[in-house]
Amino acid sequence: MLSILWGIVVLLVAFWVLGLVLHIAGNLIHVALLIAIALAIYNFFKARDV
Repeated sequence: MLSILWGIVVLLVAFWVLGLVLHIAGNLIHVALLIAIALAIYNFFKARDV
């Protein structure tokens, strides 16, 4: 499950960078980045509890 979450984070960050460079999808890309950051933070704290 950990690798799937990190894969999603990497994919969303990559789409965010493409959105900034190519100026596509507007604010949707920024929302995706916020979701990726939230998943990364959640995963970081969940891994520390174990």
